[in-house]
Amino acid sequence: MTDIVVFGEDFGGLPSSSQHLIKHLAKNHRILWVNSIGLRQPTPTTKDAKRLVAKLSGSVKQKDDKAQTAFSHHDDSDIHTITLLTIPAPRSAWARRVATQMMKYQLSKKLNELGFQHTVFWTSLPTAVDICKEMSAKGIVYYCGDDFGALAGVDHQTVLEHETELVDCADLVLAASERLAANFPHEKTVTIPHGVDFSLFSKSVDKAEDMPNNGRKVLGFYGSLSEWLDYQLVEQVAEQAQDWDLVFIGPNELPHNSLPQRSNVHYLGARAHHDLPRYSQHWDASWLPFVDNAQIQACNPLKLLEYLATGTPVISTPFPALKPYQHMLHVVTDVEDVCASLNHLLPPPEGSLSLIQQQSWESRARQIERLVRAL
Repeated sequence: MTDIVVFGEDFGGLPSSSQHLIKHLAKNHRILWVNSIGLRQPTPTTKDAKRLVAKLSGSVKQKDDKAQTAFSHHDDSDIHTITLLTIPAPRSAWARRVATQMMKYQLSKKLNELGFQHTVFWTSLPTAVDICKEMSAKGIVYYCGDDFGALAGVDHQTVLEHETELVDCADLVLAASERLAANFPHEKTVTIPHGVDFSLFSKSVDKAEDMPNNGRKVLGFYGSLSEWLDYQLVEQVAEQAQDWDLVFIGPNELPHNSLPQRSNVHYLGARAHHDLPRYSQHWDASWLPFVDNAQIQACNPLKLLEYLATGTPVISTPFPALKPYQHMLHVVTDVEDVCASLNHLLPPPEGSLSLIQQQSWESRARQIERLVRAL
């Protein structure tokens, strides 16, 4: 049996594409998930200081428990987690050597404890390239879900240098979109589009108690409140569609709340992933109000298929990942388009749910399973 070591974000928050895929791979493989080793060096801010303290505490008080996931309550995947003490996104050759040896000592000890053998190293973080090369691995898989040259909150030069090295040494590159795949060698790159937990989002559930209940229709969004949301468009829609409530769910990644302070705009905060259908099934339309930048041009948001799986109308600003599903959506470019769509909402056409059901994470994982076994 092939064991898999995964370098990704901190496990257990809102699940990423890596977490969705690994959850299914864990049915046939033992998994050690390494919590984030960083894509940038810490800054002297309160947020980074708290994160550093949590990391240091976690590395000292390691537990060998099965991972507590953000998925369904009946998840019995064989996933273990570890937090490594290291230098985040090291730049100099000296710092990279030190960071690698620090991680190698901690990781080797954990792998011996778990009895891992025939191990494949899977990383969605380019900064893991040195430790992937240092360890004896059956194969190295680079799972690329983002354009790191455009991604906010990373040390772009450092991460791109690491990514170039990682692509060179990787046996397999998995890209979440054709646009990302075009950046890598054709002979070892496979495009794996994002999937969806169709059962979770299509099975009827009760409406969340904190949804607005004032007789107005609801236009809803969930996800990070970050710089790639078009807050100007949100403001315009809130002003011109005052017979609609605008609901936002998710963590605020900005130093302040950029949402309009209006009576028809409701920020509910973050919610667990398994609770999201209690909102998205019961609002009248879902939307993706994104700005047009390099990061959005390369993105493939998980919420797109999750929205569609509910059968609710979806309104979105344009970006390339919409193309396979464009006939199911209301694509908008300005406030006039949004308001016109709200006034003439159409559900996804007949057959849409059947198509979305075929895009399950389980089917994506089966494809990856075959590729991993061939390493």
